[in-house]
Amino acid sequence: MRKQELIHVHELLVAVRSFLERECSVRVEAPGYEALSVEPSAVYASKRRHETAVFRLAAALGDTRAEQDEGSPAVTAG
Repeated sequence: MRKQELIHVHELLVAVRSFLERECSVRVEAPGYEALSVEPSAVYASKRRHETAVFRLAAALGDTRAEQDEGSPAVTAG
């Protein structure tokens, strides 16, 4: 995947996280992602750092969804 594509995926994952936290009141815990201190807007960060950020944020979103499936009611907007 090209760096520009990774940055785009990074932006999309951040948007999903923001949506879940804002609209669904779901806290997405992502300490590994946050420790990287790489925002999607950091276009001068290396491709590798964006790739790591994408994987860590995607994993955190997946873990949050799995936790929702285990015992909480389904996440719904509105």
